[in-house]
Amino acid sequence: MKFFIDTANLDQIKEAQDLGILDGVTTNPSLMAKEGITGEENIKKHYQKICEIVDGDVSAEVISTTYQEMIKEGKALAKLHEQIVVKVPMIKDGVKAIKYFSDNRIKTNCTLVFSAGQALLAAKAGATYVSPFIGRLDDISTDGLSLIQEIRLIYDNYGFATQILAASVRHTMHVIDCAKIGADVMTGPLSSIEGLLKHPLTDIGLEKFLADFKKGNQK
Repeated sequence: MKFFIDTANLDQIKEAQDLGILDGVTTNPSLMAKEGITGEENIKKHYQKICEIVDGDVSAEVISTTYQEMIKEGKALAKLHEQIVVKVPMIKDGVKAIKYFSDNRIKTNCTLVFSAGQALLAAKAGATYVSPFIGRLDDISTDGLSLIQEIRLIYDNYGFATQILAASVRHTMHVIDCAKIGADVMTGPLSSIEGLLKHPLTDIGLEKFLADFKKGNQK
């Protein structure tokens, strides 16, 4: 399973990259605004900075909602860097745009997916990634992980190449559960990734090893 980090914070992206397990980055207008990145040109420059840090795909979201405007905006984003993946919302014109981008060899990430039917449409249109938001489904007392299972079954049934990118991952168990189910990618905050490092028995064991080593060298 690929590990993406869902942020626009350059320091966090660098930290994840230095860990040696980062495969890509996802962002959205809300994450950009959180870092104080506003204005079209500043946002484009920020995407380029992210691409300079990581080796993998970087999702850059269109803010248009009509077909022609999404095509125009998506083309401009794709020209920024070869690693850019155009992030398109799951709406009617978005599906049309994904088909256009797919036909023109521009990678896409279909975002704001909340049903298996939406994921099926995205795959039929040729999306590179589909992003079901599992955390937001959990927020409304719906099992987000079951959606990943449904999409996995459908994609495997028909051999769709679209990768399932589990989005809105909130914590470490989300990561583990997505890996069990067979999500191709997860994207979440740095904390959800670093949480995988932690176990109390590891801390206790290391403390004992170091204490025993210290004792042995004092003799």
